[in-house]
Amino acid sequence: MSKNNDELFKNVISHTKEYGFVFPSSEIYDGLSAVYDYGQLGAELKNNIKTYWWKSMVQLNENIVGLDSAIFMHPKIWKASGHVDGFADPMIDNKDSKKRYRADNLIEDKIARYAKDGKTDKANKLQSDMDAALGADNLPALKALIEEHEIVCPVSGTRNWTDVRQFNLMFSTQMGAMAEDSDQVYLRPETAQGIFVNFLNVQKSGRMRIPFGIAQIGKAFRNEVIARQFIMRMREFEQMEMQFFVKPGTEMEWYQHWKEARLKWHLAVGTTPDKYRFHDHVKLAHYANAAVDIEFEFPFGFKEVEGIHSRTDFDLSQHEKFSGKKLQYFDTVENKNYVPYVIETSIGLDRMFLLTLCNAYEEQDLSTDDKQDSRTVLRLHPCLAPVKAAILPLTKKDGLPEKGREIMDALKLDFNLQYDEKDSIGKRYRRQDAIGTPFCITIDHQTLEDNTVTIRHRDSMEQERVSSDKLESIIGNLVSWKNLLK
Repeated sequence: MSKNNDELFKNVISHTKEYGFVFPSSEIYDGLSAVYDYGQLGAELKNNIKTYWWKSMVQLNENIVGLDSAIFMHPKIWKASGHVDGFADPMIDNKDSKKRYRADNLIEDKIARYAKDGKTDKANKLQSDMDAALGADNLPALKALIEEHEIVCPVSGTRNWTDVRQFNLMFSTQMGAMAEDSDQVYLRPETAQGIFVNFLNVQKSGRMRIPFGIAQIGKAFRNEVIARQFIMRMREFEQMEMQFFVKPGTEMEWYQHWKEARLKWHLAVGTTPDKYRFHDHVKLAHYANAAVDIEFEFPFGFKEVEGIHSRTDFDLSQHEKFSGKKLQYFDTVENKNYVPYVIETSIGLDRMFLLTLCNAYEEQDLSTDDKQDSRTVLRLHPCLAPVKAAILPLTKKDGLPEKGREIMDALKLDFNLQYDEKDSIGKRYRRQDAIGTPFCITIDHQTLEDNTVTIRHRDSMEQERVSSDKLESIIGNLVSWKNLLK
């Protein structure tokens, strides 16, 4: 069933709600813009992605350890990091619709339309003009591009724009018993600073030697004005970040190492390589001397999923300056103190979740000459699948449910399973295909005689007869983390 990309993406979104992956937050109160809840299967898939990242970072690397820092941090931290003064997006309002947009997003949409219409030269020129304006923080130039290319408001259809201005993205709140006596604190807009301020705590308590890394998974918050593309851009999101501390002068070889290692991590789950690309930053952040994005081709185009940045010694030096405390490493080989340089790998968990679903989602036409048939299947890597196997008694009588429960009890200590005895076996197979379950195990009357079951494989739909005693090893071999980590 071929569908255009817009339709495909809409189908993925509706699929996530129908099967309990993602729900709009506060939906019975008409929702909250750019905030989502993960449902029963979404929570499982999200946890499996986190586990894959954590094992590949912390378990497989002797010189990388984990951290879980607090969401609230001393407000001076955000002054030191530059977020208080410089964490902003270029925004523009349409005076007729009263809608606010990111100026660069409006221009990017126009570039995409030029490319779609075959106007490659126009697309390339507009891209380079926008990059130059962003690189120079030239807000009037961004507005001039919007006017020159006659970009209209998607709601009102008019070109009645305000000037472009910067909008700070940090959420602030008060900490203290009385509002008038309280201090202003921020919900962290990134998780990295919690790692930097704990650099010496981890290094000394763990007797870490450079090069070493600190990994963290945690929530971050940004007051995004624009809610776009489902869970791509949210106000509350989760990051998986690793800061790798290195000796100054070695940062570019480690930058290259992590660039390659991170792409391998993405490809290991079975994504086609041509869906990924590296995109080098034209405008480097003030702290970086090299930066690249790993981009994935979503139904709405290539978008960033992960960033690899060489952050120099900016963060630790800034925190030294603002805290008045030394954040240096004593190198016993060099016999001297220095502030390490940092290579960062930062991946958006929610974007990785969406990538995983978009990559796995498939609508298959199974029609034959005799009958019409189709199925929707999530071809998730077995390690990431929320449910590893479904236990399906053929009927609700003759002792088959009891046998099914017996098999389920034997397997559920090792695997997340579902038990289902409602509807025809064909409908039950389709339900499990739709949530990405790798195996369906059918218990029938023969099972009571010889202890064999029918095991059905999701992707091929092939069925085989096996002894129920072998189920643990069959499932275990397929869903083992070794398949991804080796």
